Amino acid sequence: MYDLAIIGGGPAGLTAALYAARGGLKTVVLESMMPGGQVASTEKIDNYPGFPEGISGFELSNFFYKQALNQGAEFIFQQVIRMGLVGSVKQIITEQQTIESRAVIIAAGSKPRFIGAKGEDTFHGRGVSYCATCDGAFYKGKKVAVIGGGNAALEEGVYLTKFASQVYIIHRRNEFRAAHIAVEKAKENPKIKFILESIIEEIDGNNKVEKIILMNVNTKQKNELNVDGVFVYVGTEPNTKFVSDYFDTDEKGYIITNEFLRTNIEGVYAAGDIRNTPLRQVATAVGDGALAAVQVERYLST
Repeated sequence: MYDLAIIGGGPAGLTAALYAARGGLKTVVLESMMPGGQVASTEKIDNYPGFPEGISGFELSNFFYKQALNQGAEFIFQQVIRMGLVGSVKQIITEQQTIESRAVIIAAGSKPRFIGAKGEDTFHGRGVSYCATCDGAFYKGKKVAVIGGGNAALEEGVYLTKFASQVYIIHRRNEFRAAHIAVEKAKENPKIKFILESIIEEIDGNNKVEKIILMNVNTKQKNELNVDGVFVYVGTEPNTKFVSDYFDTDEKGYIITNEFLRTNIEGVYAAGDIRNTPLRQVATAVGDGALAAVQVERYLST
């Protein structure tokens, strides 16, 4: 029996584990992959306080993980398949075991959103990627397309110029949602070319990606672009497949919480990218994790 079970080992879950374990709660974190979540695959983070020269996502995640371990948090690297959340004792069920706890924090984060173009599924892992840090090195001297207009698209586009000979940034609008500094860095890079007011209709090739079919959203004119890879950055969606039947969610599927991060189920809280928050950054996830852990302590004390 644990005092607290945390589902998800990203920044929110790891911070919650640190605070809870340090506060004397018997705490376990369930994570299906490695600690850090999406952050662990980010090449460089330069907007997290305390690292003036920036830090790799993997290194920062490892610091979070070690700090939680040092305070006594336990980790189980298994996939949660379902839960029993009614009553004072919660059950977290994996394929290997059932874990019981008095409180739960859902911090399972989010995942990349697909663009839904024809061929996207077919070429997943054969030219279609959602992680430049993971796959960028495979495209040395090649041409790649980056889809999106937010910070991730612009920043990862710049990162890909380390390897690719040409990076096309394709965005459906003529303005970017990204921060001004990210846009300027991309514009200054001679390897980057912008294709605006356009969407991908199809990704095509034989055994791997060879070309994409673009359509101008205004003129409806279509044209082909020869590329070797497609990197998709059009936002995220919550990892709520295993929890969607339990919680109140918004129209996008994110878990609804109050200001204390409580869900509609007593003793269950949500933190980080999985909840309906207006900003999804490492800093906000860390704040969520700390608040959720403190609220759990107060809940259990009553």
